[in-house]
Amino acid sequence: MEVKAGHKQTEVGVIPVDWETSSLPSIIWFQEGPGLRKWQFRSGGLKVINVTNLQESGYLDLSTTERYISWEEFERTYKHFLIDEGDVVMASSGNSYCKTAVVRQCDLPLLMNTSVIRFKAKEEVNRSFMLTYLKSKYFKDQIDLMITGGAQPNFGPEHLRKVVIPLPPTKVEQEVIAEVLSDADAFIESLEQVIAKKRDLKQGAMQELLTGKKRLPGFSGQWAVKPLGGLFSFGGGFSASRDELSSEGYCYLHYGDIHLSSKTFIDVRSEYHDIPKLDIPMKRVSQASLLDDGDVVFVDASEDDEGTSKHVVVINKDKTPFISGLHTIVAKSKTDELDHQYRRYCFQTPAIKRQFFFFAVGTKVSGISKTNIARVMLPVPSIPEQAAIAVILSDMDAEIAALEAKLAKARQMKQGMMQELLTGRIRLI
Repeated sequence: MEVKAGHKQTEVGVIPVDWETSSLPSIIWFQEGPGLRKWQFRSGGLKVINVTNLQESGYLDLSTTERYISWEEFERTYKHFLIDEGDVVMASSGNSYCKTAVVRQCDLPLLMNTSVIRFKAKEEVNRSFMLTYLKSKYFKDQIDLMITGGAQPNFGPEHLRKVVIPLPPTKVEQEVIAEVLSDADAFIESLEQVIAKKRDLKQGAMQELLTGKKRLPGFSGQWAVKPLGGLFSFGGGFSASRDELSSEGYCYLHYGDIHLSSKTFIDVRSEYHDIPKLDIPMKRVSQASLLDDGDVVFVDASEDDEGTSKHVVVINKDKTPFISGLHTIVAKSKTDELDHQYRRYCFQTPAIKRQFFFFAVGTKVSGISKTNIARVMLPVPSIPEQAAIAVILSDMDAEIAALEAKLAKARQMKQGMMQELLTGRIRLI
């Protein structure tokens, strides 16, 4: 491949001729965290961290940490793993590998599946530039070429020792690059905070409006409370494995896609090309497993309590053939007492979720049956009040969706900036 003037080919790709490359060990110190076991955890003592504490914002969040080891065991065995404020923690296995976070608190030991990185004092290297590079795709690309573990990627110090970093010639240029990308990060973080606040406001509005604690102007009177068995008839889905799905055939709703979705509805018309397909004769599928506009599809199994109430409302105004799949329970209307748009929200209140938790059975996997879903009691306002509530919540959803689209664009733009700046394709000074 021809290298354009002013650039050179290196082990990390094409970079400007005045840039250098440096091995990672010459810039940072690192070690892998200890592999703690469940029996070592206590109800109190010294907090330990896991990869789940590594936040997208780039900082270590301990608010969700509920694991501790005793001070005695820490002093005896793990004191040399102590990390300091300003250190970088990196996930070294699992689906989050290479995810990094900066430590805001000191005196924390490490948990398994993380590595701690500490920058050496080197006058020619800017710390912020290095942190930016460690979060980039270029760093992860190098790790990807070395890691082992298949479904569970694994890397450690032996891989980090082989990483090579491209460095601008002066610390000033490194600082400028880091500052530009830091500004992009700050903008992204501000959007994330706004979205989180909007989601909290929506949750509060749902709790008030869907329980009748707050009534909209023009509405009064008692709400009915009805079992879901009085509102819906329940059926099962057509069993097919993920391996049988492709881009050909009829639309198929896999229960795993319900679990993974952050939405409570699926619009067949707008999402048609993204919905997996099952190529089978339609005569093999019962009418009860075909999804109509307004049907609600619940999962019948979950590995956690929160997932027991996962569901989607089907929007299928074109009557496109749509098959409900394995581990799903299809709820079809017996009456016209529930507004279609209202259904997107009415099963999300804590009171309804608690009922699903109550009726779920199982240990490792929680399951709920058609019989038990039918017992769940649902507050039912009048159709006009349902429609008014749904409009308010739908408007809030639209505002959040617009912000999420803006966030996705900001992240995409930042990636483009990193691609240009961290390779020297664009020089800022």
